[in-house]
Order: sequence, then C-alpha cells, then structure tokens
Amino acid sequence: MKGSYRVVVQNAVLRFDFTIRRNITIVKGDSATGKTTLIEMIREYYESGKASGIELKCDRICAPLSGRDWKIFLETMHERIIFIDEGNEFVLSNEFAAAVRNSDNYFVIVTREGLPNLPYSIDEIYGIRESGKYAALKQTYNEFYRIYTSESHPLPIRPDEVIVEDSNAGYEFYQGISSGASWTVTSALGKSNLFAKTLECKSENVLVIADGAAFGAEMARMILVFASFQITAPSSPTSHSRPLLHKPSLQQADSRPA
Repeated sequence: MKGSYRVVVQNAVLRFDFTIRRNITIVKGDSATGKTTLIEMIREYYESGKASGIELKCDRICAPLSGRDWKIFLETMHERIIFIDEGNEFVLSNEFAAAVRNSDNYFVIVTREGLPNLPYSIDEIYGIRESGKYAALKQTYNEFYRIYTSESHPLPIRPDEVIVEDSNAGYEFYQGISSGASWTVTSALGKSNLFAKTLECKSENVLVIADGAAFGAEMARMILVFASFQITAPSSPTSHSRPLLHKPSLQQADSRPA
C-alpha cells in the first residue's frame, strides 16, 4: 500500500481529521488528549458501521487491532489502516516488528514509549490537539500535529565534531570532506548507538546526522540530551541519498573567520 490517506471520523460531539502518509504513524500525548477516544470510535464504526452513530470517511478500511490474538487477525487484513491503542504490549515485540515489515497495511500506533524495533520517521510522530475550526458549533474538532518540526539551521555551520549514524556511505562522505578541516568525524556504528556516543562527546558544538526516515524511536531521548547540554540539534534527512550538508557549505564554514 502506498500514498497518503485522509481519515475523517466523527460523531455528534467529536471530529478527528488527519492524513496518514507512511506505513507507520505514531501518536503520542498526555492523558485526556483524545488518543483512546479516537481508537474507540474507529473500533465502534468497524464493528457496527453507521448504527454506531459514527461517520468514517477514508479510501481504505480503518480497523482496530488488539489483544493476544493480534497475529491471527492481522494475517486476515490487507491494505487497511490499522489502529492500535496503547497498552498492547505486543507492539514492543520482534514478532510484531517482523509482521509490520511483511505487511501491506498502514499502522497507526498510540504509545508513550519509543518503539526501537520499528523503523518510523521523525516526521510521522504526532500529538492530537483541539482546533478552532468548529468553534461556533457544539462539535469539537481534533487534528494531528507533528511533535518534531523541521527547522533550518543558519549557515555557516561550524561544528567541533560531526557524529554520523552509519559507518558506510554517510560516514565516508563526511570523512572525505573533513580533510584539513577543524572538525572531526565519528561514526556511531548504528542509530541505537547515537545516544551513548553523543553523551560521550566532550565538544561544545556537535552536529549529529541521522536518517530521519527511521530515527523516530530514538528522537525523544536525543532531544533530552540537546536540551541538557545545549548542543546542536540532530539533523535528519529522510534519505542518505540527499546529503544534509553539501561540500561547499562545510568548506565555507571552515574557511571563514570565527
């Protein structure tokens, strides 16, 4: 299944309107923000249709998934958007991660924890908030918002150290252009090591480069490091085929006076 899908689910009191863009979408947030209510409305419509008093509009079937028999139910589902509420511990398992990799469904997972077994994008981590679009009506309008937004760092960038997620093409690229530069380039040897590698770093100005398309599970604890040490926030291109910093920018940063 490919592409983006708009989901609108509503009753007389609540309306949720959001778009699913990738195969894994994570929904986070505190209690009473509407996460479980959304899943319950999906479940009620899936089981009872219009008799539930809920209206759901989407080009794909939206279905809930829960309980110890999740694998049996998932095997019968194809090209659907599957919603999973928090408290379902199977989402932490390697078995579920393997099932997601082999599935043609999209998954919307409500969780307060990181899911390191799943490769989800930092751009697909959302919270739920109320919007004022229906302020004149009794119905409350709810929408998704991205928790981690993209911000452009002013150029030139002058890092003391560059930490790269991988040890292959990405590392070789930055290692190659660092010859004669004032910064050093280090490989974390995998995304799961970036957190520890960053903590070990004694430099004041650190640039961390990661693949944003699969870095979602690591983002929360990395943000804590940046908030504590005030070092440069991680830069996460969605693909290593599009380098974050081009060679001229880094050369310019190194040649200009501080």
